[in-house]
Amino acid sequence: MPKDKESDYLSVKVAGLLPYLRRYARALTGSQKSGDTYAAATLEALLEDRSVFEQGLSDKVALFRAFHLIWSSAGAPVESGDEGIAASAQRHLAKLTVNTREALLLRTVEEFTPEEIAQVMQIEQDEVDHLIGVARREMEDSVKGRVMVIEDEAIIAMDLQDIVAEMGHAITGVARTAAGAVQLASKERPNLILSDIQLADGSSGIDAVNDILKAASDIPVIFITAFPERLLTGERPEPAFVITKPYSEEQVRSAISQAMFFASTETLAAQ
Repeated sequence: MPKDKESDYLSVKVAGLLPYLRRYARALTGSQKSGDTYAAATLEALLEDRSVFEQGLSDKVALFRAFHLIWSSAGAPVESGDEGIAASAQRHLAKLTVNTREALLLRTVEEFTPEEIAQVMQIEQDEVDHLIGVARREMEDSVKGRVMVIEDEAIIAMDLQDIVAEMGHAITGVARTAAGAVQLASKERPNLILSDIQLADGSSGIDAVNDILKAASDIPVIFITAFPERLLTGERPEPAFVITKPYSEEQVRSAISQAMFFASTETLAAQ
């Protein structure tokens, strides 16, 4: 295949996978800015060397391996000049076992198999299993807080409440509409919001979250949607945490732990 056609073909493959790489990078760093910086660096590296796509790996595994080569060489998951949530994350990250969060996110958020994770991270599969187990314990034990659920389907709302409660977090309530969510948040400020996109009365979970964040911009949000690529266009401020429907309990637990971990402060940890 001529080099220009080969380059065009690779661009098409990467473009289709880019929203998922950006989702992973943001969840990994806890920051849209930092996550997108690593994703962009990966694309720049691929312009210089595409050999990772010539090693018999699936396209997604190849792209994520290219990302991990950049990530590993940089060695700093959060920019040193960050403040607020990112600064808190930097302090917490220093306490974690190396490579644990990467393995957990690759498994639960991106749904790679242990074998694929081993290929991405270039480690043995036995080590992948060990890292995931360590990550779950370290993340879930790090902090507890208050969670608000914005969800109009009763069964899903009950399921999310059960997962949250089993993890030891308190539930401030469930809202079925955007107006109800804003009102609920004003009564008791949550430490984390789990939000659907389309709500019962036709209102938007995104609008509800935006209104809530006007008064409390540092609350982390996990969006739950069947169309994650719609939230990862690069055209506006975007969430760091996105779960795809239908979700698994493992995905929700991982995302909650990650979000709580990044947003936690000394005040939250003491509650």
